[in-house]
Amino acid sequence: MSIALVRNPGEGRDFRYYDNVIEQVATNAETSGAASVMRLTVGRADAPPLHTHSREDESWVVLSGRVRFWVGSTSLAECEVRDAEPGAYVYVSRLVPHTFQTITPTAEVLVINNPGAIEGLFHTVGPADAREDAEHTDLAAAYGIVNHDNPPPSGREENGTS
Repeated sequence: MSIALVRNPGEGRDFRYYDNVIEQVATNAETSGAASVMRLTVGRADAPPLHTHSREDESWVVLSGRVRFWVGSTSLAECEVRDAEPGAYVYVSRLVPHTFQTITPTAEVLVINNPGAIEGLFHTVGPADAREDAEHTDLAAAYGIVNHDNPPPSGREENGTS
């Protein structure tokens, strides 16, 4: 049986993750476990810690704004740093440390995880007034995620200075 899904912006179910509202574009169940796709608008303070996934590859499509990616080391200072502009596609395979942060006031991105079971982490964390990843270390570990370093500082501007 083949799967076909067309979901326009705003047609997915919204859920809260920390203080963000995320649109679940395609669920793990809808793709028979192949992928989970989320659409989110992120600000500078929404960056996750530098982390590694052991179970899934992760991709991003930058829809608006500019997003900076740190990839390849367990230390932010030693990562390769690349900026992605609107229309960019970014791919990071499992077991590769990474994080990202918008370098414009906000950015809209599609986040794609293959396979898609990790969406359960985002739904389980749910709403909070601020991002507190340290409070969910055990939950993240249950989904095969290990945090390595703090998130990038949230004061970074478009030109990359603090």
